[in-house]
This record gives sequence, structure tokens and C-alpha cells, in this order.
Amino acid sequence: MRSNQEEINLLMFRAGMGTAPDSGQLMAILLKLLNAKRTIEIGVFTGYSLLLTALNIPEDGKIIAIDEDRAAYEMGLPIIKKAGVEHKIDFIESKALQALDKIVQKPDSEGSFDFAFVDADKVNYWNYHERLLKLVKVGGLAVYDNTLWGGSVAMPEDAVGHMLKEGRKLTIEFNNLLAKDARVQICHASIGDGMTICKRIS
Repeated sequence: MRSNQEEINLLMFRAGMGTAPDSGQLMAILLKLLNAKRTIEIGVFTGYSLLLTALNIPEDGKIIAIDEDRAAYEMGLPIIKKAGVEHKIDFIESKALQALDKIVQKPDSEGSFDFAFVDADKVNYWNYHERLLKLVKVGGLAVYDNTLWGGSVAMPEDAVGHMLKEGRKLTIEFNNLLAKDARVQICHASIGDGMTICKRIS
């Protein structure tokens, strides 16, 4: 078991996993344009995007936030509390697919969310997408982070470093699947590490 200092050191090492500030600004605008009230977030980390969402939904809005790493969430929790928005967040400590499957099974869950944000394990992005299209209402948005994967999706494979190759492959596969998905209208924003915005149309 890791000590508290070891946990902090690990989180600092992983700081690059956080949502980029310009991506966060775009999210804030989207939430306001949608008048989003009920949202879901997959992959919370230290809660930067979660805080942005909480600040940009109404006082009685609600965020279902799913992450299996409570320690990372709790690192950012004092800032969320200081902002006075903790009451808007329902944090679920769980693997995301398990939590999503439980939510999907609830009789009143279909189309009950205005907005979804995903910044989690890339191998499951399509699995998340399939479930979110049951949860997000027609006209709502599902937003996926890291769809440029460090720019590697636009590079020749032999120019991509070993550390990026697997993620590049998964991201290209996901991007291609989204491009063929007639249930959504998509827009790619080349900010941060790339964000793909999907509007559910059917």
C-alpha cells in the first residue's frame, strides 16, 4: 500500500492527464449554450473539468462523476468545496463500464442527460459511446477528449514514438467509428489534445 506522499508524487507525475485549459473553456461555453442541467463525466482525475462543469450548470444541476481513483478526486476536492459546488456532484468510485451499465438499466435513465464528457481509458471509448447514446438526450452532447493523441493520429506510423503507438491506434479506430456513426453529428476541435463533440441526432 502506498503512503500519502507516494500518492501525491504519483498524482503530480500524472498531472498531464488533466483537461487542457482551452478545452475547459470550450466545455464551459457548450454547457451554457445547451443550458445543461444534468451531466455525466467519465474519468475525473483531480476534478478540473468536473469543477468547470459544476460552475456552469444551475444551482440545482447534477453531475454523475465516475472514476475508480478516489485519491485523485479527493486531491482536488478542497477546491471544489471552496467553489461551493460539491453538492452538485455525485461521485461514483467504480470502473466506468460497470457504473454505466447500472445507470443504463434504470427505467428512467434513457435520454436523461444533457451533456457527457469522457477523458478515460481509450480502449473503452467506443463502449462508453454506445452507452452514452442511450443516456444523453437527442440534441444533447457527448464530448471526447484526447482525440488527437499528441498529434500522433496525423503522423506516419513510423514517426510515432513507442509510448504513443497503442493509444494512436485506439484513437484512430475510435475517430473512424465516430465518423461513420449516423446517430451523431460530429465536430472536431483542435484544441488541447483534441476534443470531438458529438451531438446526438437520433
